[in-house]
Amino acid sequence: MSDNERNYDLKPKSSEQVAAKSFPYEPPVPLRSHRIGLIGCGGISENHLAAYKHAGFDVVAFSDLDLSRAQARRDAFYPDGEVFVESQALLENADVDVVDIATPAAVRVPIIEAALDAGKNVLSQKPFVLDMETGRRLVDLADEKHCLLAVNQNGRWAPHLSFLREAVKADLIGDVVSVAVDIHWDHNWIQGTLFDQMTHVVLEDFAIHWFDFTASIVPGIADRIYASAMRSQGQTAKPPLLATALLDYPKTRVVLNFDADTRWGAEDRTVVRGTKGTLISCGTSLTEQSVTAYTEEGWFHADLQGNWFREGFFGTMAELLCAIEQGRQPLNNARDNLRGLAMCFAAVENAESHP
Repeated sequence: MSDNERNYDLKPKSSEQVAAKSFPYEPPVPLRSHRIGLIGCGGISENHLAAYKHAGFDVVAFSDLDLSRAQARRDAFYPDGEVFVESQALLENADVDVVDIATPAAVRVPIIEAALDAGKNVLSQKPFVLDMETGRRLVDLADEKHCLLAVNQNGRWAPHLSFLREAVKADLIGDVVSVAVDIHWDHNWIQGTLFDQMTHVVLEDFAIHWFDFTASIVPGIADRIYASAMRSQGQTAKPPLLATALLDYPKTRVVLNFDADTRWGAEDRTVVRGTKGTLISCGTSLTEQSVTAYTEEGWFHADLQGNWFREGFFGTMAELLCAIEQGRQPLNNARDNLRGLAMCFAAVENAESHP
């Protein structure tokens, strides 16, 4: 290569805009109605129900230890639904074939067990377990009971992440070489909530979406995982709001970087680079994202509809309902979700090894 051919000034290669390619990124559509029960009617359940209502799903029963919360959710979204205090009462008395378990993680496992024992298909809020041994036990129980156990990783059907996954699956950019996630937002809103009591709320509760995303586009589990977390100057939430995880696979490197104390200039950016091209999704938040694809052929903007919460939440349930109808495992099945969880737990453990 001559000096004239060398790219000393690091200019990107020029390319032309080409016709946009389409991939099946939108949530699937069930062919029949299913009777859904909601267990746990706290804050996030409002987003679940709004998404289900938009999708035309039928939620017929609600339970919460705080009866007034269950009644409020029922009255706001499905006024004809039944209301219970105890989850076991819902499982025993309500005519449901699927339950959405949206309780806090600390009390979730026995409810999942009871639902599977009752022969119900389950969509569990993430993380569905807090350790791998329990996770393996629950997925084995689901198989034993001939039930489906899925996880509400709503990022799987957030339009931008779903498009990236399907583009990778279609070999648009070849083998994945690197993934870089860089998210800046303000998470100080957790003050006074249970999230404020978590030691690693960013790595455990937020970054779990990107461990799962990584697992959806890179096979296996990373060989080496490094992570760190620290407090940001001026943050008001208790847990450290600056966190980074580095995942090394045999042929892929993944960097997940989070600044959850960004009061001004929020940005959410994901770059997936392959052997044949690059995918970039960027925007000011989870719900405001645009995706651009770059290949040797040229570049294009993806035409995406929907957002993180609405399509994300009805997508996880829709995939489970379609899997029930088709007699298969859903894309968000709990056994596969254990790969992302294993990396998330390993990152937390590594971060705690060098506080």
